[in-house]
Amino acid sequence: MTPPKRVLILLYSQTGQLTEVVEQIIAPLQVDPAIEVHVQMLKPVKHFPYPWPFFEFMDAFPESALMRPCPMQALDLADDAEFDLVILPYQVWYLAPSIPVMSFLKSDQAKRFLKGKPVITVIACRNMWFKAQEKMQTLLSDIGAHLTDNIALTDPNSTLATLITTPRWLWFGKKTPFWGLPAAGLTEAQVRGTRRFGLALCTALRNGEEKTGKPMLQGLQAVNANPHLLASERAGTHSFRIWGGWISKLGPPGAPQRKPMLALYTAFLILLIICVVPISLSVQMLLRPFMKQKFATLKESFELPSGSASHRMNAFKEPL
Repeated sequence: MTPPKRVLILLYSQTGQLTEVVEQIIAPLQVDPAIEVHVQMLKPVKHFPYPWPFFEFMDAFPESALMRPCPMQALDLADDAEFDLVILPYQVWYLAPSIPVMSFLKSDQAKRFLKGKPVITVIACRNMWFKAQEKMQTLLSDIGAHLTDNIALTDPNSTLATLITTPRWLWFGKKTPFWGLPAAGLTEAQVRGTRRFGLALCTALRNGEEKTGKPMLQGLQAVNANPHLLASERAGTHSFRIWGGWISKLGPPGAPQRKPMLALYTAFLILLIICVVPISLSVQMLLRPFMKQKFATLKESFELPSGSASHRMNAFKEPL
C-alpha cells in the first residue's frame, strides 16, 4: 500500500485572516485519504498582540526591516519527521516576512524540516509584497528549501482607502466598513476562492508532481502582480533599513528610549505619504505609456513561479 503524502503547514497569523485562507486551502487535503496534513503554529516567545497598539506596531519595524529574529518556541515535531510538501503562509511586515516567520526560517528547526523540500508560500497583505517575497526566497535558499509556488492575495480596494482601513483594522481590531470606506482585508469571495489551490494540490500530490520541482498551481490565478508599486517598495525598503538601523542602536525592542525616534519617523512617514507619494504616482502616470514593455516584463517576473494565467480555473472550481 502506498503511504500517504505528508504535508506540513507552518502557520503564524496575527489577525486571523491568514488562518481563514489556510483553512480553505487545506480543507480538500484534509479529507483526501492519500494525504496527511500536519499544522504547526509558529509561536514567538514574546506575543505580538492583536489589536496592535500603535507604538508596539511601530517598534516592530527596525527588526522587521533589518531581518533580526526573535526567540521562538520549538515546533512540536519529532526530529525524524519527514514531509513531502511544506506550505508556508506569511504576512508582510514592513516590506518583509513577518518577524515570527522570518525568525523560524533562521532557526535550526527550519533547516531540519525544510532542507531539500518543495515549499509553497502564501501571502495575504494590503498590496505590497515584492520585496518581502524576494527576502523569503533568500531565506528559503539559505536553508536549502525549494520554492515551487507562490500565492499572493491582496486587499482589492484602492491604495488611498486601505491607507485608512488597514491601520484601523490592525490598531483597533475594527475591520467593518465605515464612513463610506470598504471593509479592510480580503473579501469573503477571495478567501473562499483559495480552495481551488487545495483541490489542485490533491491532484498534484496524487500524481507525484511535488517531486518534479515544477510549479503545481499554474493556471489558477495564484498571483496578480502590480509592477507600478515596485518604486514605492524600493523607496520604503531603503527608508526602513536606514531608520531601522538608527532606532535599533537606541536599545532593544520595547526600550522606552526608542519612542521619541519612532514618533519622529512616524511624522516623517506621514509627510512622505502626503507630499512625496502623490508626486511619485503622478510621475509614474506620465511615464506609463513609455514603459509598457518594462512593466510587462516586471509583472511576468514577479508572478513567477505560479503566474496569473487562468486556463485551469474551471478544472478546480467547486459547484455552488
